Amino acid sequence: MKIAKILNNNVVVVQDERGREQVVMGRGLAFQKRVGEALDTALVEKVFALQSDELVRRLGELLSQIPLEVMTTCDRIIGLAAQRLGKLQDSLYITLTDHCYFAIERQKKGLAIKNVLLWDIKRLYPKEFELGQEARAIIAKRLNVELAEDEAGFIALHLVTAQLNSEMPEVMHVTRVMQEILQLVKYQLHLEYDEESLSYQRFVTHLKFFAQRMLTRTVVEDDDVSLHTAVKDNYAKAWKCAEKIAQHLQKSYQRELTTEEIMFLAIHIERVRKEGR
Repeated sequence: MKIAKILNNNVVVVQDERGREQVVMGRGLAFQKRVGEALDTALVEKVFALQSDELVRRLGELLSQIPLEVMTTCDRIIGLAAQRLGKLQDSLYITLTDHCYFAIERQKKGLAIKNVLLWDIKRLYPKEFELGQEARAIIAKRLNVELAEDEAGFIALHLVTAQLNSEMPEVMHVTRVMQEILQLVKYQLHLEYDEESLSYQRFVTHLKFFAQRMLTRTVVEDDDVSLHTAVKDNYAKAWKCAEKIAQHLQKSYQRELTTEEIMFLAIHIERVRKEGR
């Protein structure tokens, strides 16, 4: 590896054999080094080969401004999340690291931010929230900073964003739409959710992607009309509830659902209705 750019003593940009830039991190990696010289690979702790040159540029800019310990800690958190959640967007290295760094700095100054979506995040994204709690523990152990529980919620939202390939404001919007639909179903059918049940978890997962499609105006076309009729006839209560949701979304978001979308909502609603308390 030859150095293309030195960002600080611990971070450099190199070019691979195809001419693509990569960000390389390691303690003292660039000490007394110059552009064009070879790296000591024994000092390399992490190589970031991201999807685009723009992401490489943004990550390099971020890493030039934050302590190495913060980046290695966030890399540990992201690695743990990838093991549990699967493929995550490369941009998470930038967004989560940036968030955690400023959260740590705010906490040191006693300027913690309240997370108004914390209760919803705990219920709607339990896996991501659990990872957020583990992230807090990792940060406390490695950086000796105790972040508030609200930050576990913010970290969880970053993980959801990385799965949906969305921006944070959109994910917060998705979360609100999901909560509105869950409340509508709860009151229309007079049920208490069994949040440990597989049907509830599947419903929440369906709503996550449904709400994202709705807010991005991605239409699911009607397919099998005979299946629509069968679901409507067999799951009458659930279908009526799904129609109420469609009316709410039309009124609040000017988004008209297709019969196909109503059908899938009805199928999931029927499952949680049967398992509800």
